Amino acid sequence: MTRLKPVESILVGALALGFLGLCILIVYSVIVVANEPVEGLRTPEPGSPLTASPTAGTLILPTDSAAPLPSPTLALQPEQIPTPIPSFNDSPPPVGKIAFACYIQQIDQICLLNADGSGRTQLTNLKATAFYPSISPDGNTIFFSSRDTGNFELYSIGVDGNNLQKLTKDIGALYAPELSPTGEWIIFTNHGNGLWLMKPDGSNPHPLTNKDDIDPSWSPDGSMISFASSRAGARQLFVMNADGSDIRQVTNLNNMGGRNTWSPDGTRLAFYRGPQGDRNIYVINIDGTGLVKLTDGGDNLGPSWSPDGNWIVFTSFRDGNNELYIIHPDGTGLTRLTNSTISDWQPRWGK
Repeated sequence: MTRLKPVESILVGALALGFLGLCILIVYSVIVVANEPVEGLRTPEPGSPLTASPTAGTLILPTDSAAPLPSPTLALQPEQIPTPIPSFNDSPPPVGKIAFACYIQQIDQICLLNADGSGRTQLTNLKATAFYPSISPDGNTIFFSSRDTGNFELYSIGVDGNNLQKLTKDIGALYAPELSPTGEWIIFTNHGNGLWLMKPDGSNPHPLTNKDDIDPSWSPDGSMISFASSRAGARQLFVMNADGSDIRQVTNLNNMGGRNTWSPDGTRLAFYRGPQGDRNIYVINIDGTGLVKLTDGGDNLGPSWSPDGNWIVFTSFRDGNNELYIIHPDGTGLTRLTNSTISDWQPRWGK
């Protein structure tokens, strides 16, 4: 084996020591740099809030110029109101007469037609609004409201268009008159002053209630009156005895309308409710049970039950104009009665 010369041994030793020193320097650098804090970046203390990126507040999306996206919301659950079980057919056909408001030359007038849609007749030609008609139990007279003399007063007119009479004078703004089945009293709304009664000739007008009550209707036997009211909060339907006693709330629903009608057997009420533009016709027992929905879309209002109980007439905007429709109380047999370029609304059925 060849032995290294002294000079060579010294050189090899120096190289070894230099390599060892370099390794130590590299290890030291790694350890120190790994633990050296970087300027501006710190590990947050436990529980301290995290700060947002500096660009988060200035980020511009391509859709910023459009309408903002809606916030996520919980989907509304559909109303669980059943439709009635079909129990009618289309016979017998509708009978009787229907009075209604008809918009002629920019003024609401009172019109009349047969329940099958024939025989349309304009009864009034007043110079100001005439509406809220109802037909007397004997089918011979129509009572209505008009501001022909400036204030909303109550009038009567024969179904032949004769014998127009003004029944009231300066006791308030009066609407929705209806003669009792006995022919003894007219119930009506005195706006802001409750429901009032008067004789058919306009005599003896006096208050029956003093709340925000509107749209009264007599039960078929004359023993009760239904009406809409905000007396308990949001507008609901109520019934009471004919003398104003024993007031009972029937509905507990939102978006309630006012105009309502009794079934001929006196056990149910038809009414309308819903947001403007999407109102529908409903039927409910007078004890608040048995709620059913008859229509679905079309913006429907102002129902009135036929005297024989087979039909309900109402106003609908489903064809782009207020027209009169009839439907069975089970939701079948939907039939359009009027087809006019003018608005036909507020129907009331009579003999």
